Amino acid sequence: MEIERIRNFSIIAHIDHGKTTLSDRLLHLTGTISERDMENQLLDSMDLEKERGITIKAHPVTMYYKAKDGKRYELNLIDTPGHVDFSYEVSRSLSACEGALLIVDAAQGVEAQTVANVNLAMNQNLTIIPVINKIDLPHADVDRAKQQLEEILAIPADDAVLASAKEGIGTEDVLEAIVRYVPHPVATDAPSLQALVFDSYFDSYRGVVTMIRVFNGRIKAGMSIKMLHSNKTVEVKEVGSFNPKPYKREVLEEGETGYLSANIKTPSDVKIGDTLTDPRNPSSPLPGFKEIKPMVFSGIYPINSADYEHLKASLAKLQLNDSAFFFQAESSVALGFGFRCGFLGLLHLEIIQERLRREFNMDIIATYPSVVYKVVTTSGEKMDIDNPVYLPEQNFITTISEPMVKAYLMCPNEYIGDLMNLAGEKRGIIQETETLDSGRVILIGRIPLNEILIDFHDRIKSITRGYGSLDYEYDGYEPAKMVKLDMLVNGDPVDAFSLITHRDKAEQRGRALASKLKEVIPPQQYKVAIQAAVGGKVVARETVNALRKDVTAKCYGGDITRKRKLLEKQKAGKKRMKSVGSVNIPQQAFIEVLKA
Repeated sequence: MEIERIRNFSIIAHIDHGKTTLSDRLLHLTGTISERDMENQLLDSMDLEKERGITIKAHPVTMYYKAKDGKRYELNLIDTPGHVDFSYEVSRSLSACEGALLIVDAAQGVEAQTVANVNLAMNQNLTIIPVINKIDLPHADVDRAKQQLEEILAIPADDAVLASAKEGIGTEDVLEAIVRYVPHPVATDAPSLQALVFDSYFDSYRGVVTMIRVFNGRIKAGMSIKMLHSNKTVEVKEVGSFNPKPYKREVLEEGETGYLSANIKTPSDVKIGDTLTDPRNPSSPLPGFKEIKPMVFSGIYPINSADYEHLKASLAKLQLNDSAFFFQAESSVALGFGFRCGFLGLLHLEIIQERLRREFNMDIIATYPSVVYKVVTTSGEKMDIDNPVYLPEQNFITTISEPMVKAYLMCPNEYIGDLMNLAGEKRGIIQETETLDSGRVILIGRIPLNEILIDFHDRIKSITRGYGSLDYEYDGYEPAKMVKLDMLVNGDPVDAFSLITHRDKAEQRGRALASKLKEVIPPQQYKVAIQAAVGGKVVARETVNALRKDVTAKCYGGDITRKRKLLEKQKAGKKRMKSVGSVNIPQQAFIEVLKA
């Protein structure tokens, strides 16, 4: 198709504002999907996406639409995730587009992630078409949504398309707006082929399948192409597009998006953001993506040590499909051989674990999530520590700095005090408050990343009854009173339960872990002490009572000294047993504690 009739666009929005429902309607209206094949959340191909009602992966799809001007257009859509942990997926998708549909829920208005995604789109110089969705809801407030578009995002509200994706209202107006406002692709001045790799996945039959956007030239089967990052030349076996299932095409022209499969067998050969070009007359690389740095680290270990190689291969395939995920081999005394993995956030960690279990049938266990601390030792050495096991002794440390995030909390006015208390509880400081409209405010503050890892998002939702939203960005390091909390079982430290925490919270965390361990460690023939210690100081203790035989059962009547003698004899035996015995913590105990 001529380049003037191609439109590449993305859909961006806050989580749960109706992106996937709108893409379903567009597929239906353009005839890409027949009535018989229609289903909800069509582009969310993973069971996990359908269950949770969130988009995890960006999904490309090609549609053909006959506009009111009588011409037929090729519309290439990329549906993107809305959760803050998957913002990297959004930035990759936007780099393959010229325009973006910005969806705002008419009932909820502009949210934290809406602002973040608009900034991403503006940085890429994309044309933004606002769509006010869910106008059919009884509590929809279209005027307020328009006002927020202008005041918060500085986008003219007169251009906004009013729609209800669920009811099919305004869907045709959305398509007409795409044709009218999104600019067509413009070829670069490169001497030969230039195509951007914006995603990839592993297929058991075809090997690595690469999703591309062609910026210059054309790609067809039988061609040789060079991958600039790995410097490898491969032969293209097949090219095609998605509708939303992959289908074969003769050629991918300038400005089009689609996929190619070549004889690429190892996932590490493909780099997301790489440029494909002609090996005989190579073009310069396209501006790719900034390297993403993982923010949260956790150890992932196979429950059965024989599955180590299977886990390694599974992680490599996942990394191909999700380039924000990072892993490297490590070992633990308690858990054996496994991998240290880096994630963008806690939801990202949860999704990767769930995908390993479902897609690759892996039985895994994950250690307590931690962040990267910057440590300066007394000898002046600077270290980056993401695993408590490698933290030097307290007397060798000059300073420990922890990563901070700049948090944007949006909420209705009546919850300001509660959210400020929550931020204070998490060692954060609210620096400024901005009024969005008569009913809502945005609180901007600095909070340690370590504190928002576990339950922060859930707490915001419960405090604000679902109306609060959070977005955050990395905001440097700050020195803090961080200490290593060790869990000792019968006097021996168990490295899988070690964690780095703030000195003021060490006792509270130690008590919680000790009481959980008391529940899961099976009773031994002697009393087992479970202690939480910071350096040499024990801050919390629980005791697992011994299994004991009633040695006084044979004493019926008689002097008390007979009973006392038998009990003393038993006590001496238990003491001797304790000095030589070692507590074997079952695998299930690790799983239970790490779940908690």
